This record gives sequence, structure tokens and C-alpha cells, in this order.
Amino acid sequence: MNLILLGPPGSGKGTQSEFIIKKYGYCQLSTGDILRQAVANNTSTGIIVKDILASGKLVGDELIIKIMEEKLSETQSMPGRIFDGFPRTILQAKSLEDLLFRNEMKLDLIIELSVDENILIDRITKRASESSVIREDDSIQVLKKRLDIYNVETKPIIDYYSSHYQLHEIDGMMTVDAVSKKIEVLIDSN
Repeated sequence: MNLILLGPPGSGKGTQSEFIIKKYGYCQLSTGDILRQAVANNTSTGIIVKDILASGKLVGDELIIKIMEEKLSETQSMPGRIFDGFPRTILQAKSLEDLLFRNEMKLDLIIELSVDENILIDRITKRASESSVIREDDSIQVLKKRLDIYNVETKPIIDYYSSHYQLHEIDGMMTVDAVSKKIEVLIDSN
């Protein structure tokens, strides 16, 4: 099972990924987590992306595609993969299709978590104030920049997938459990 979770920053992709991992044993391929880990471990990739992440910009397609190709190869034996934060561009979407095809896999499920951006800003502010780990990308200025980038660069992915696949939209403003239940129904019926 190859599943894409789409939605703006703070829409609950990470929370829902945790639910799917626990319930189904899938692995999460989160570009944000992968890049933050590279920064924390001070890898060569981490050094390159540290300033990019802190400023709220997106890491370039070429580097992201290379990282995801490696992660796809590493997770071949897993029962499923959750792509979180990838793809973000049409080029990345087409590259993912190519990577899956070359590995004799397919894209099974695409879910968009739709949210109200004003409430989303409140959600991220709360996450930042309650977390013991401060994420550089949780400041209001960085969040607004990330939302702008999402709306300009990433939202076209929704149109792309709507025209090429069945895109399942879930109201991300529902309770965490309600969103999880809707995702569970989609996975179980696939």
C-alpha cells in the first residue's frame, strides 16, 4: 500500500501517520522528519537544508526526489508506505509515479486533509507553546510563509491528483479520532 497524505503544514498529517503506523504497520516517509533528522545528525544533507528549513522555504525537487528514492528502496519489505510532505510539486508527483513503477509498485490511496487556515495558525501556535521540543518551523512568521508556499506551489498537486487519480478529501478540522476513522475506512476498502 502506497498512501499519500496531502494537506498544509499543521493539518494533522503527522498525527494521522502515527495512527496508520500503529494500526497497519506502515512506515512513514515524511520529508520534514527526514530533513530534520539530517539536520540534527549534522549530515551533509542536513548542513545543506538547515538554513532552508529555518527560513520556511522548500528544499529543491532534485534533493527531495533523491532522498525519497533511497527511502523507497529501504522500505520495500514494509506492508505500506505513507508519503507525508511528498510530493509537493508536479515534478515530484511525476517522479514518485516513476519511482513506484520502477519498483513494481503503484499509488494506492491519496488523501487530502483540508483545514481552515486561520484555525490552523492557532493549532500551530498551540503546538509550539505546548511542545518540549521547539521546532524552528513552528513560528508564526515561518508558518505563514509555509502556508503561502503551500498555496502557490503545492496546492496544484491537489488538481493534478484529482485529474489523474481518485482523491479522497477529509475535513481535517474534525477530531483526531474522527479523521482517523475516515482514513481507516479508506484503507480497509482499498
